[in-house]
Amino acid sequence: MCVFLRGQLTVFYEEPFWVGVFERSCDGQLEVCKVTFGAEPKGPELYAFIHKHYDRLHFSAPIADDLDDVHKRLNPKRMQRQIRKAADEKGVRTKAQAAIQLQLEAGKLERKKNPKRRKNWKIKLRSKKSSKRRNRKSVAISLNH
Repeated sequence: MCVFLRGQLTVFYEEPFWVGVFERSCDGQLEVCKVTFGAEPKGPELYAFIHKHYDRLHFSAPIADDLDDVHKRLNPKRMQRQIRKAADEKGVRTKAQAAIQLQLEAGKLERKKNPKRRKNWKIKLRSKKSSKRRNRKSVAISLNH
C-alpha cells in the first residue's frame, strides 16, 4: 500500500486540442496518464473531471521516479513560488513523456497481437451501420405508401 501519494496535473495546448497529463508518484514509482480535452478547460471543469473520472483513468506502467524531497514539508510561500515557476514553464516532465511513450507502444503491441478482435469489431460496426440504413429505407418506403 502506498504511504505517500503525490499527484500533479499539467494542462497545455497541443495543436489543435488542450491536453492534460496526470502524474502520480508513490513510493518512488511514477505513473502517468494523458487526457485530451476539447476547448480550454477551466478550474471548476478540471475539478469536476477529476472527481468524476479519476478512478477510470488508465495510468501507464510504473517507472522509477527520482524525487528525493517528497516527504519534506515546504514553507507555504516557497511552495507558491515553486507552483508559479512550474506554471511558467511549458510542457511536461521528461519522465512523464517517457512513460506516456511506453504506454503508447504497449498499446500498439496489444493491437498487433489481436488482429482478429479488431477485425470482428469492424465487421460488427459495419453491420450496425447497414441495419440502420435498412431501417431508414423501410421507414421512408412506409411513409411514401
